[in-house]
Amino acid sequence: MRLAKLIGSLLVLCSTTWIGFYQGKKYSNRLKNLIHMEQCFKILETEIVYGATPLPEALNNIYKKGNKRVSFVFRDIRNHLISSGKGDVFYSFHSVIEPLKDELNFIEEDIEIFLSLGRVVGSSNRQDQEKNFKLLLNQIGFLQEDAKVERDKHEKMFKNLGILTGLAIIIILL
Repeated sequence: MRLAKLIGSLLVLCSTTWIGFYQGKKYSNRLKNLIHMEQCFKILETEIVYGATPLPEALNNIYKKGNKRVSFVFRDIRNHLISSGKGDVFYSFHSVIEPLKDELNFIEEDIEIFLSLGRVVGSSNRQDQEKNFKLLLNQIGFLQEDAKVERDKHEKMFKNLGILTGLAIIIILL
């Protein structure tokens, strides 16, 4: 009987701790993904503003050069842009909202910045594109600062909450 209680207690503690660490990890993942997204934006800026590369080719280059953790989104945008045949860039950017939320842990503000890139990319001359990229990179910098603050505040809280919840359940059950 004691062995069953011990095993049950360990299972409860391990599972609640894992849940706490999983929830906390979302905040650090968001920050890392924002940093990788910024790098992808810089690659896109270089491709479009300085290289005058066509958008589908530029998106493919981002996928190849960028961190695969994030750059897969640009591959999906390129594929959607080519397969839809409409040539509507914003519609193609809009098609990857779900992976941004689910796989990259982006919040609404992050997604809105990403979609604003889809609204402006390829819609004006190089000088305007350069201004738009500078604005977007500046906004992503602010989002990264916010993500750092949230990570510092919430990640530790969720980890501790997972452990303490497990201990509380064990105490209540024993």
